[in-house]
Amino acid sequence: MKLKNTLGVVIGSLIAASAANALAQGQNSVEVEAFGKRYFTDSTRDMKNGDLYGGSVGYFLTDDVELALSYGEYHDIRGTYETGNKKVHGNLSSLDAIYHFGTPGVGLRPYVSAGIGHQSLTNIHDANGSRQNLTMANIGAGLKYYFTDNFYAKASLDGQYGLEQRDNGHQGEWMAGVGVGMNFGGGSKPAPAPEPVAEVCSDADHDGVCDNVDKCPNTPANVTVDANGCPAVAEVVRVQLDVKFDFDKAKVKENSYADIKNLADFMKQYPSTSTTVEGHTDSVGTDAYNQKLSEKRANAVRDVLVNTYGVEGGRVNAVGYGESRPVADNNTAEGRAVNRRVEAQVEAQAKQQ
Repeated sequence: MKLKNTLGVVIGSLIAASAANALAQGQNSVEVEAFGKRYFTDSTRDMKNGDLYGGSVGYFLTDDVELALSYGEYHDIRGTYETGNKKVHGNLSSLDAIYHFGTPGVGLRPYVSAGIGHQSLTNIHDANGSRQNLTMANIGAGLKYYFTDNFYAKASLDGQYGLEQRDNGHQGEWMAGVGVGMNFGGGSKPAPAPEPVAEVCSDADHDGVCDNVDKCPNTPANVTVDANGCPAVAEVVRVQLDVKFDFDKAKVKENSYADIKNLADFMKQYPSTSTTVEGHTDSVGTDAYNQKLSEKRANAVRDVLVNTYGVEGGRVNAVGYGESRPVADNNTAEGRAVNRRVEAQVEAQAKQQ
């Protein structure tokens, strides 16, 4: 087989893989590759270094183990002066097992390989066109980088050892090369199971009762409702607030505004209610400093209730307790984060229907 025919097969396979919507890596997938390598001969051989160009096709027995068959032809190799400086022709066919490290997918996958090859060369010891065949043991290592699940580039280093002894002993040779390849044909990743289709239900106030049967469509959050979407009769309903703060800060974080709004909505639903906003700190700092910091935090939440969400100022009191009422261990960072808080609670008698 000529080199151009070999490369034609490999390139054709690459194009076919791409056109066929190449499938994922992993077990049962196939890789085709085109490569070029610099060939360094044994110093005892009567020829100079050259190049090897060819291609390979491999099959993944598992996600990590590949069995690959390769073929390449030697170029730009000449015999020494003693053999007439004739151009050396030849080829190398190999069967190798390759173990890949890492996880299939985009990114770097190092590998090691071992196998057996058959080398056929002409014009080595003389100029009469005689051919020398040699069985080689292969060992190698390299890196593959997958730019996508299917396309990769490779750098490799391979060693070869002749199993048959010649006049000048066993041959030891090596090659350094690069290549590009395509992964395809293994079977696509299983499609995720379809999500169960929930019955369409519009619930504007998020009380768990669909709007088409909700008789109290504007129920505040966290209020227990009956089957009609109204607060349960003769029940005490309540809303609790727990706002966390960063260390040594009294600024209300954006992600706390929704909870504060729930409290404001509840108080508007029950206009006779009032609340006390309680500020707390962790144990870092002096008692006096933490007392002032807790008051600032309480007042910051009160300002949001009154100025942002329109609760009457006379219905909201603010008080600070400093570090005196921890709810978690101040000896840990997690506990201190829990203690940096503002709490509030509002209770009301559910409206009669």
